[in-house]
Amino acid sequence: QVQLVESGGGLVQAGGSLRLSCAASGRTFSRYAMGWFRQAPGKERERVTAISRSGDITYYTDSVKGRFTISRDNTKNTVYLQMNSLKPEDTAVYYCAASLVFLPVSGRYDYWGQGTQVTVSS
Repeated sequence: QVQLVESGGGLVQAGGSLRLSCAASGRTFSRYAMGWFRQAPGKERERVTAISRSGDITYYTDSVKGRFTISRDNTKNTVYLQMNSLKPEDTAVYYCAASLVFLPVSGRYDYWGQGTQVTVSS
């Protein structure tokens, strides 16, 4: 069982930056690949980025490439999402998720956080 808690969301102007964190409970964090998803009002949940268990492989959806960076610190049981050059269309609830299998493009994650709101004003 893994519990995930996101933090770092907030209100930022377009062009600004935010850094999201996702802290995981337990001593098996390094066994899990991690992903960030987002869901805007009235839209389906979107897969944003993913990182392998060791952190050596990452994936980004096209709309965030060059602006977002996923990273992880297995000694701190935490995965991060650095978001730069934010746009109003990045506004959404952001969720982190954990999977025993690296799922960059598709597939079902095993554990989810409660989400953190990111709002980008124009």
